[in-house]
Amino acid sequence: MGFGENFRPRLPSRNWMIFLSIVGSFSAAVIYDKREKKRNQLKWCKLVEHIAKQPLDSRTMPRKLSIFLQAPPQNSLRSAQDYFKEFVKPILVSSGLDWEFIQGRKEGDIREKVVDRIKNSRLSVEKRIEKDCIAQFRLRNNVKDCGDLGGDIIIGRHTWKEYIQGLHEGWLTTLIKPSELLPTLQNDDDQIGPTDNSSEILQDKGTSSGTKPAENLEKLASPLPYVEIQNYFTLPLPIETPSQLEPSVPISFPHVIGFFNTPKRIFRFLNRRKLADSIGRETAAAILSSYRPYDNFPDQTPSEFSTGNDSHYIGNNAPSLFEQQIALQDEEKDWHKSVWVQQDGEPKRPWSSPLVLDPRIATRMRKFELTPEEEEKASRIKVLEEEIEGWVKGSIRNLWRAGVTALYP
Repeated sequence: MGFGENFRPRLPSRNWMIFLSIVGSFSAAVIYDKREKKRNQLKWCKLVEHIAKQPLDSRTMPRKLSIFLQAPPQNSLRSAQDYFKEFVKPILVSSGLDWEFIQGRKEGDIREKVVDRIKNSRLSVEKRIEKDCIAQFRLRNNVKDCGDLGGDIIIGRHTWKEYIQGLHEGWLTTLIKPSELLPTLQNDDDQIGPTDNSSEILQDKGTSSGTKPAENLEKLASPLPYVEIQNYFTLPLPIETPSQLEPSVPISFPHVIGFFNTPKRIFRFLNRRKLADSIGRETAAAILSSYRPYDNFPDQTPSEFSTGNDSHYIGNNAPSLFEQQIALQDEEKDWHKSVWVQQDGEPKRPWSSPLVLDPRIATRMRKFELTPEEEEKASRIKVLEEEIEGWVKGSIRNLWRAGVTALYP
């Protein structure tokens, strides 16, 4: 065979055996995880692919979901975009639904955009169309919305925190512009009371009676005022608040950085199949529009969310624990320590603030979740080996079939 007369087959040396064992084991773990991740994703893709085959009128817009993305702590927005592309996008593409991105590059962006989005939805239809050129174009061309329920997909605990705070600020603050309140400020310099269309206590109780109208007007001029968490429970709920808000679902975004966290990162890298299955289930629930109310735990208190001065209003005003508060809570343990550093005189930041919910808002929220029937249907879906095999095995299979066909036409 060309080995020569002096060739003697023998086992590799001890060092080579150790090297080949480590490399082979790690390669096998990576290949297996990649195959099973693809299998889990295809299972959920097949569960929702029938939606893409449903007929849609040419003058009707498809159902649209809102995707909330934000750069994780101490990282860029690109990492969140890549995460969405790898785990969420394949299921959305299979369903044929439309979606829009609401992205934030720094802390606080998502909160502001959620507030602006809710305030716009509280306007009359005429005012919304007047501000939106795309809506005007669709109205002129008789293009209608789908009419089906939308929904929000929030990726990561940091984004979820800002989303919750944005919901409270959007529904509990006023729509009246500062210019419209100028006559009121001139008549009453000491306090601003809520009007017929107002839903916010515009002046803090601790403000002195000598405050000038110009200072109040300057405070109101901010398009997105930051409402302190302790003020949630004192603000009146506007009459236009719906009995049920759009369903939402928080999706896990495990993100850890640092050299000493390398073992944890390797473990997560080799278990992405479980993450793909969990995210696929939650995304499929949003696509199929299966939802339920968020749970409430009246026997438990959110004491673990209170730190220092926050405990006085958390314990007194929000005695019950809501499911929204503990969603993705474990992700906070992996955040960089700079998130929790509070500078002197710096206002409370969304990520380091406790997640507090007003019961009036929390009980109106809905969560996407698959029904038992849909879970059973997904468990019966079988993914063929040919659908998940790699290029090497697929090429060998095709070569074998070509040879069999040539010999036995």
